[in-house]
Amino acid sequence: MHLKNYTVMGFRSLQNVRDIPVGSPTILAGHNDGGKSAALSALQFLVADYKLSEVDRTYESPAEGSKEQSQPRRCELTAVEGIFTLDPWEQSHFGLPETVLIRRQAGEELIGRLEYWARLPDDERLQDLSRFLVPELKTIVKELGVSTASSKRADLEAALRTYGIEHSSSMGWVQIPSELEKRMPRVLPFDGKAAKPDQAVKVALKERFESHVDDNQISGQLQELESEVKERLRIDAKSLCDHIHARCPDLTEVFVEPDVAFDYGFRGAPLKIARNSGEAVGLDRSGLGSNRRISLAIWEWMSELLEQESRTAPETTDDNATNEGPPPLQTIILYDEPDTHLDYKHQRTIMQLIRDQAALPNVNVVVATHSMNLIDGVDISDVVHLKLENGRTTIERLGSDTHHSIDLHLKQIAASLGLRNSVLLHERCFLAVEGDTEQQAIPILFRLSEGMSLQAAGIALWACFNNEGALHLASYLVKHGRSVMLMVDADSRTAAKGLFKVDRLIRFFGSREAVNKMVKFVGEPQQFNELEELFSNELWAKIANEIWPKSDPWLPSDFAELRNSRKFSTSVQLTLRDKSDVGPGGKPEMMYQLACALKRPEDVPTQLREVFAELRQAAE
Repeated sequence: MHLKNYTVMGFRSLQNVRDIPVGSPTILAGHNDGGKSAALSALQFLVADYKLSEVDRTYESPAEGSKEQSQPRRCELTAVEGIFTLDPWEQSHFGLPETVLIRRQAGEELIGRLEYWARLPDDERLQDLSRFLVPELKTIVKELGVSTASSKRADLEAALRTYGIEHSSSMGWVQIPSELEKRMPRVLPFDGKAAKPDQAVKVALKERFESHVDDNQISGQLQELESEVKERLRIDAKSLCDHIHARCPDLTEVFVEPDVAFDYGFRGAPLKIARNSGEAVGLDRSGLGSNRRISLAIWEWMSELLEQESRTAPETTDDNATNEGPPPLQTIILYDEPDTHLDYKHQRTIMQLIRDQAALPNVNVVVATHSMNLIDGVDISDVVHLKLENGRTTIERLGSDTHHSIDLHLKQIAASLGLRNSVLLHERCFLAVEGDTEQQAIPILFRLSEGMSLQAAGIALWACFNNEGALHLASYLVKHGRSVMLMVDADSRTAAKGLFKVDRLIRFFGSREAVNKMVKFVGEPQQFNELEELFSNELWAKIANEIWPKSDPWLPSDFAELRNSRKFSTSVQLTLRDKSDVGPGGKPEMMYQLACALKRPEDVPTQLREVFAELRQAAE
């Protein structure tokens, strides 16, 4: 079985967080206490041996309109549901479809119950066969006239499950068969915050222990012993339950199900190190950086074992349905802030390790991190942003709507612009502009006008090659809930394709009000066509004499004449280049030098100052 994604309900701050992907890798990003570690623990609760505690249960939110209780209560049910895909062997062996919904849920008693959504047998006895002893199963088989392969418990249960599916009139949650439970993914957790190599050794060697136990030569012997001991304990438990029921007649039912598993015998393997011969040092006496490097070495070794397994494992094909042995289990590696306490060299090593592991067959990796290097090292669609809203975790995925044909184009634009994933997650506002001219001049003009940098204000500036690229990037960010402003020259109104006509812009941004708020046409209030026209003739002459001098002084009339040309900015740049020995080589250079030469906030054109003020407000 391969877990594709999972939904968490009633687990710490994750009151109802749906469809967390399990990818290759998946990056869980977000602020402290946003629910990243809780998401990893919830996954372990679903597929592994995580023991639920009282503090894991979410506090109930007060009903709307009711007075909040002085003593909040925990939720009644904690559940984690996962969508699993079954390989052909599992589909054939268990008689199940390719996709199965499985959940582990627990109530106030904190006892987890693993169930799957399936046909619900009309005979209630068949909905949970684990509570019956073998003699009782035989009685039910005989009563229903079911034929079985043998009188072993596994064959009895398999026959009754098949009968239950055939005699079912509804769907519901059914206790998962023990053999199917053994096909659940194995989880290897790596806690970077704890920095305990002992735990890493235990996880790594426990996995090898389980592999050895699964060896056919050993597993058969263990299963026989386990079944015999479990059956004897069931008989003892039945006697105990009968005695309790006799002494407590008010109880309608008393039931004890012994849980015996010989394959949980590995307890640990304490690790000691010595830097000098004969001088063993306890890990609790070593530095955090040293401990993390040791843990990293252990996980590199673990990665080599996983790679070796992938080379020797049989390929999963339709033919596997008839093979004797089942295909390999899915391995999910969980990293909780893996680069904590590591220097940059070792951070690069852990990043490469994660990439290598995620590339292995049957291996998926989920990483909870603050690391911008890790966040920026994957496709944005692989990043899950977890954040707290009113004390509860919400999920946000960017770039996941790939069914829309424009998304791929926009992601490519974002990649070519260097639009990092961490910027998408953490910047508070985005300013999309046309090209290099704006990208060079706007940061300087903003700092002069507002007294701070764009970065300090939480604003990300992105130049998009042309006005159409800026429009597409802005609409992409708006669609994913980002605060955005689009700044283009006023002559975009008459651009080809008519993309900047009001009705077309409304399609991109949703309403006329949104268009008026987010789209700024530079120069339009003054009936100009472009950014360069916002600066007065007097200012152009003053700056030109300072940085682009010619034989005779520049006059305001020199620039006034150029305003009658088809493209003012091109005419100014060519005139400065031709008449001055130090004239600018292009428009971006010209506007950069002009912006650097300005001295007072009042030198920044009024429309730009108004736009900058709106940007700051949007980023607050």
